[in-house]
Amino acid sequence: MDDPIRHPLAHARELRGWSQGDLAARLDRAARGQGLRSGADKTAVSRWENGRKTPNPDSQLLLAEVFGVTVSEMAAYGWPYWLPGRDEPLSLGVGHTVQALHDAQRALMDRRTFMTYSAVSLAGLAAQWAVIEPERLNSAPGGRRVDDGLVDWLEATSRELTALPTEQRQHTARLLDAQLATVTDLIADGRYGEAIGRRLHLLAASLATTCGWYRFDQGRHWAAGKLWGAALQSAHAAGDRDHGAGVLSDFAYQSNWLGEPKVSVDQLGYALSGTRHPTARSLLLLRRARAYATLGERAACYRDLSASETALGTDSADPAPDWCAWMGPADLAVDSGQCLLDLGRTGEAHVRIAEGMALLPRARDKTRGIFLTYQAGGYLQSKDVEQALAVAREALDLATRIGAPRCVALVRDLAPGFRRYRQLGDVREILTRLQNS
Repeated sequence: MDDPIRHPLAHARELRGWSQGDLAARLDRAARGQGLRSGADKTAVSRWENGRKTPNPDSQLLLAEVFGVTVSEMAAYGWPYWLPGRDEPLSLGVGHTVQALHDAQRALMDRRTFMTYSAVSLAGLAAQWAVIEPERLNSAPGGRRVDDGLVDWLEATSRELTALPTEQRQHTARLLDAQLATVTDLIADGRYGEAIGRRLHLLAASLATTCGWYRFDQGRHWAAGKLWGAALQSAHAAGDRDHGAGVLSDFAYQSNWLGEPKVSVDQLGYALSGTRHPTARSLLLLRRARAYATLGERAACYRDLSASETALGTDSADPAPDWCAWMGPADLAVDSGQCLLDLGRTGEAHVRIAEGMALLPRARDKTRGIFLTYQAGGYLQSKDVEQALAVAREALDLATRIGAPRCVALVRDLAPGFRRYRQLGDVREILTRLQNS
């Protein structure tokens, strides 16, 4: 669904109940307090919110003053990512876990898609996670006792639902939502000991993470963020540092996807401080390499790619955490290839992506759809239109079959590259499909 508010400035303004005229008036007062004139009126605010114009540095300083954002925060994240979000994530702590889970469930009904936590909010949440120790879990003293057998059944059912092939999982979202609601009620109202409490919180973290990814794939970024915030709260309450690191990496992936690679780098730095398993570290380093490639920071990207490969080849006596157990050579090869594409090394990128595609298990259809789109983009960069068309068609067919709007949107992003060849009949056909998808 389309977000009725399409820019972070509009979100920040709506949060305070201001009209565009109200914001312009506040900017004018802030400027007059410094003996200046803002030069901003309702029309200027509208242009900023529609993306037709970017406020100049002086206007941004006035905006930061009006919204209570420090100059250092503004400089760290750049326009418009330093703007405050609609609300702030809850501070970590057992007392906030149930509220975060209920907030996430309410967000499932929210029509907004573009809105996410601000860069400053995410940085604060990650910093808390890195230093705050989990508290002792306490249940409702007057609640009904939560039976071991019920928790066994909930855990087993959740594993079965999340283990279904990609094409079938598109039909199970409501079942997973119901599982999460049930577990939330048990945490809030049940009576249990420390061991059962930890299992319930771990299950809530796992379910909220999975439900968040489903909303992310649907393009519902606000709901995804609220669910991942609840997952981080639950994992922290259970004392599971590895799962918390995984949630931070999900926020980082979302940030990079939404064009905020600097936020992604920061989140992954915190995540790497909280996990020691080599498979987990390999995935986090690989995601950070992707963010560095987007930023054009070659040396940092190559360093993390090398470290990711080393970590993936390191043996461990313990199994990989569930959230990254799928990570393997195929992911390393394809994402390395995408980094090389971003950095202009097209020939090497083709080789790496092809290697990864050959290694990818058939069951991972959603990942295959994303990788196919990367491959099609690489062929377009090399001006191999015929190959790009064939791979883009395959990616679009696959994304449509498995019900993955995010993958469809990724293929749709190839349209500008194809338009340069629209005199070709096959290209006009794919452009028409993309327009109607």
